[in-house]
Amino acid sequence: MNREFIQAIEDLEKERQISKDVLIEAIESALVSAYKKNYGTSQNVRVDIDHESGDIAVLMRMDVVEEVEDELTQISIDEAREIDYRYEVGDIVEYQVTPRDFGRIAAQTAKQVVVQRIREAERGMIFDDYITRQGEIVTGTVQRISNETIFVNLGKTEGILSANEQVPGERYKVNDRLKVYIMDVKKTTKGPQVFLSRSHPGLVKRLFELEVPEIEDGTVEIKGIAREAGSRTKLAVYTSFEDVDPVGACVGTRGTRVQAIVDELHGEKIDIIVWNEDPKELIASVLSPAKVEEVIIAENGEKAATVVVPDYQLSLAIGKEGQNVRLAAKVSGWKIDIKSHSQYEKGEEVDIVKCDEEDPIEG
Repeated sequence: MNREFIQAIEDLEKERQISKDVLIEAIESALVSAYKKNYGTSQNVRVDIDHESGDIAVLMRMDVVEEVEDELTQISIDEAREIDYRYEVGDIVEYQVTPRDFGRIAAQTAKQVVVQRIREAERGMIFDDYITRQGEIVTGTVQRISNETIFVNLGKTEGILSANEQVPGERYKVNDRLKVYIMDVKKTTKGPQVFLSRSHPGLVKRLFELEVPEIEDGTVEIKGIAREAGSRTKLAVYTSFEDVDPVGACVGTRGTRVQAIVDELHGEKIDIIVWNEDPKELIASVLSPAKVEEVIIAENGEKAATVVVPDYQLSLAIGKEGQNVRLAAKVSGWKIDIKSHSQYEKGEEVDIVKCDEEDPIEG
């Protein structure tokens, strides 16, 4: 090893932000192991690398004692004072034992350590980059498909789109480009793993933020979102500005904004409704497109309500397999009991559909 190697380490420090001192310490530690492995010794040695010249020295370390019990690690006080009269019991004697051919081993070992540290630094930088981007949308390319898991090339790393986070009905091929939601980032022994989603409600929320300037600048706020991926999403929006139509802002001129999002979601239906602090108004709105006759808030303090709809609107209010009322309950956070006008008049009991606590209301 020589001055050129030290210069290379200094360049790494500047380019990759890998500390020169930390790197040299790691090389020294690795060289101790290499020395013991190649020269079959268990003796107490350390390796010293000159930080300026790059010269390497293997130093035997011996404890100065009155009486030697272990010749590999101890030296008597009399022998120590033959080297230097100032030695005392408890001191450490060091002398060089660098083998002639140790330079070759040192070069190989140092290269391995540097490569490993560069890899670790790159992994650390990738993790730091993506951990701050949780909850964001990124665009990637399908790199490979294993069973039902899709691996997406994000540029610096590979993201994992598991079967559970894919949208029913969506099919992708290698080299297809797609927008994905960064759901989680974890450190592993193989490097950072970025877990992606196409079915998370946050994907729809972020798409609206990208497409609607009024949401991005805070003029319009997304107060609630509920999604059954691949089928329908309900989005509740609000603004404190009287001259702004929050639904109109999201829909866009001739529906261009919402259509761009629907296209990205391959035809998923999106209901956009106005958020209202009045629970009666809110519940009536979230059941759109059904018309509501009356909303009766429970008197027991629970967030529950009975909703009366015209007889001919009952199936529309409930939706196919209960989807409309289920999404309405999730986006509003209220338990909703839907009755037709006739059922309400007769006092018939109907099952309550409530907000599932495990499903995120906020994306």
